Amino acid sequence: MFLGEYEYKVDSKGRLPIPPKFRQELGAGLMLTRGTDTCVVVYPLAEWRSLADTEPARTVALSQKRRKLNRHIYGGAFDMTLDGQGRVALPLPLRRYAKIDDVATIVGLNNYIELWNPELWNAEKVSVEEQVWQITESLEDRQ
Repeated sequence: MFLGEYEYKVDSKGRLPIPPKFRQELGAGLMLTRGTDTCVVVYPLAEWRSLADTEPARTVALSQKRRKLNRHIYGGAFDMTLDGQGRVALPLPLRRYAKIDDVATIVGLNNYIELWNPELWNAEKVSVEEQVWQITESLEDRQ
């Protein structure tokens, strides 16, 4: 389980340390891809396979929306491993997409991780804090 928020420096080669408490779950490998909120999403391989094996992901993308979403998620994915020091090399296209330069905020979100530019993450946190009560109430209405 991935929980919490951490800030780490990205080295000159684009390597980002992963918090020690996250490393065991990522030991078998990880997938990095573009998130929908200008961040990088990190999935353990087992979680990625589960996501890729869902019915919508396996069906032929007949709709334009599905094709575009597939291009965004799967076309921007990179299969990676942690190095001996617990770092992941962030591919340049993902760093550019998420606007991650010399520092990244790592956010644990239960079964996956997001990597953010710290300024963008702080703006997202403010937005979430302003809307969380509305989001919660709208979810309660669906039950």
